Amino acid sequence: MSTAPLVLASTSPFRRELLARLGLPFQVAAPDCDETPRPDETPERLALRLSEDKARAVARQFPDALIIGSDQVATCDGKIYGKPGDHEKAVAQLRALSGKTVNFFTGLCLFDARNDTAQVRGVPTQVTFRDLSDARIENYLRREPAYNCAGSAKSEGLGIALIARLEGSDPNALVGLPLIALCDLLRAAGVDVLEKT
Repeated sequence: MSTAPLVLASTSPFRRELLARLGLPFQVAAPDCDETPRPDETPERLALRLSEDKARAVARQFPDALIIGSDQVATCDGKIYGKPGDHEKAVAQLRALSGKTVNFFTGLCLFDARNDTAQVRGVPTQVTFRDLSDARIENYLRREPAYNCAGSAKSEGLGIALIARLEGSDPNALVGLPLIALCDLLRAAGVDVLEKT
């Protein structure tokens, strides 16, 4: 079993809450990395690269740790939908996604800073939005201003009412940290979540 400390390379309260469910002690660190897409980089490739970049950025502070990096990209019709940041952009996103299926692709990396090795995995979640009227969009955002969520929908809250259907292998991936895949990566690194402590 690994005795390396575990570090979450994210300041997201959603990812922190998800990781806490595994019952493992961990620290949190803010990754400092450029999230600009590269020319001709697919959304999926972007999420995978950024998950590893975030973990590697934190490794400088924690050279003996296992570091978790994660990044999510929402994509539909070849366009990336990031965090809207404000009400006007959130309305525009939800109008554009109304009635469509969006790939919320989550990149996950477990970086072992002790030996400079990275395990990287991508977890897609297909989300079909309901047909959304302007009145429903406004009512939703008034009740739950999801300006820090890709695609403007907070699925772990009222945003679930915007969704007609979900398809994916891990319900946690949509929130931003695929725990099923993370358990696999941790086990490969010598950490069994269910091992007696």
